[in-house]
Amino acid sequence: MFRHVVLLAWTSDATDEQKAAVLTALGTLPDAVPQLRSYVFGADAGISPGNHDLAIVADFDSADDYAVYRDHPAHQAVIAEYIKPILASRAAVQYEI
Repeated sequence: MFRHVVLLAWTSDATDEQKAAVLTALGTLPDAVPQLRSYVFGADAGISPGNHDLAIVADFDSADDYAVYRDHPAHQAVIAEYIKPILASRAAVQYEI
């Protein structure tokens, strides 16, 4: 199994509507990318200062399946249309589980 974890921080001018649109768009990806085995994401609970704003955890059968997701047009569209316009910073890691 192969895991991909992403942490996103939003710009200070990101609106609640834009943040909600990101969540809605992310929710479409499991139906669009069959290589996803598990896909969970959520906004930070806000109980510790300095955290990122959103976490995404995606599991795949292999690194090759992750690469399909990474490059998939539906995933790339979510990034371009919803995430990049409000993105301040991103951190990511991939690892075998």
